[in-house]
Amino acid sequence: MKWRLRSAVFMRMGSKERTGALKSLVAGGTPVGILAYSNDVPVGWCSIAPRRGYRALEKSTGRGRIDDTRVWSVVCFFVDTHWRRKGISLRLLRAAVEYARIAGAKIVEGYPAAPGARHHIQMGSFSTFRKAGFRDVTPPGGRQRIVQNVIG
Repeated sequence: MKWRLRSAVFMRMGSKERTGALKSLVAGGTPVGILAYSNDVPVGWCSIAPRRGYRALEKSTGRGRIDDTRVWSVVCFFVDTHWRRKGISLRLLRAAVEYARIAGAKIVEGYPAAPGARHHIQMGSFSTFRKAGFRDVTPPGGRQRIVQNVIG
């Protein structure tokens, strides 16, 4: 929910309120992301949805829009500790792109963390995005790397 809300609103909400807000989005049919399972146990998550649904991302100076093209954005990965370093993030990303394509997306965008970063590491690595067919579209002088996969 961090990227879906204004920062001040996110900070005021507790965990239960954010969980309730996410459940409301799901119940209303809003795209929120995909899960990875091992048998019936969730082991990973990728947040993907139309960029316009991520309010904080829309206001971000370092992750500004490249142009007015409607894109879907990948803003967060989570993989259970026991499942890390097994390719789950890449599989999640490939599945997220397919999910967006089926929903009518033409471009999927990501904002990978810089190598060695201590903040925003949940946004994924450049190498994972590259392996999934994304290309660097960061504007000259851009503060944050932006990658895109044209699928439509």
